[in-house]
Amino acid sequence: MALEEVRFEALGSSCHLLGVGLERGRLSWAAAWVLEMHGRFSRFEPDSELSRFNSRAGDWVEVSSELGGMLHAALEGYRLSGGLVHVGVLDSMLAIGYSHPLRHGLPQRARAGAAPPPPLPEMLQVGDRRARLRAGAGIDLGGIAKGWLADRLADDLGENCLVNLGGDLFARGAGPAGDGWPVGMGGVTVLLSCQGAATSGTWRRAWGRGDEHVHHIIDPRTGRPAVSDLAEASVVAARAVDAEVHAKAALILGSDRAPAYLATYAHGWWLAPQAP
Repeated sequence: MALEEVRFEALGSSCHLLGVGLERGRLSWAAAWVLEMHGRFSRFEPDSELSRFNSRAGDWVEVSSELGGMLHAALEGYRLSGGLVHVGVLDSMLAIGYSHPLRHGLPQRARAGAAPPPPLPEMLQVGDRRARLRAGAGIDLGGIAKGWLADRLADDLGENCLVNLGGDLFARGAGPAGDGWPVGMGGVTVLLSCQGAATSGTWRRAWGRGDEHVHHIIDPRTGRPAVSDLAEASVVAARAVDAEVHAKAALILGSDRAPAYLATYAHGWWLAPQAP
């Protein structure tokens, strides 16, 4: 059976969908679904479901099954990472000037730093089809959204497919040659089957130079961009959303503490140091 694929831009990233033996039109449907999710859950879209949720902080708000699923995943990611992966850092993102997509131009000069956010369970409550943010709080789902959507789409797309949403991916089935889906990680190719993978790096979504170099990986312990001796962390895990959480946590932990953390949670990993 022939390999089919489609590439497009969504979720602020390059997306790549592949499948073997898919029903006619499935890839077109999948790409349209991702674009719909982009419109619904981007913090840069003022009318998105996420933006409306943020705007009603302090109130219980009815949420869709998709947003509810992402919020549950965010709370679980916070727990697994010991608080290092924290979606409640919107104020920190705005403080470093990251108020619009980078394709629209580099961020404005950073303003005074944001304070570290309180623990996520104190900021966010999620119930049955409803959720509440603490008054004054805001969330940025970021990689949690991409990982969760990759897992969800791979479940629906077909029995043999790979969904890559900006580096957060899930490989389902045996791949085109029957031995897994080939995925490049850290300069090598690994074969994945029914596994997720993700990469987190300080070189992505970064701007400025020298002392003014800024990136978007926020350390919730400080409310500022993470200071790490790692430039990149790539992780293989049971799901894409798990890989996203563990890659970001590893990056923040740095090379001394990341291996012990990843040995508990990851199927495999690769860590790249900062350039000297």
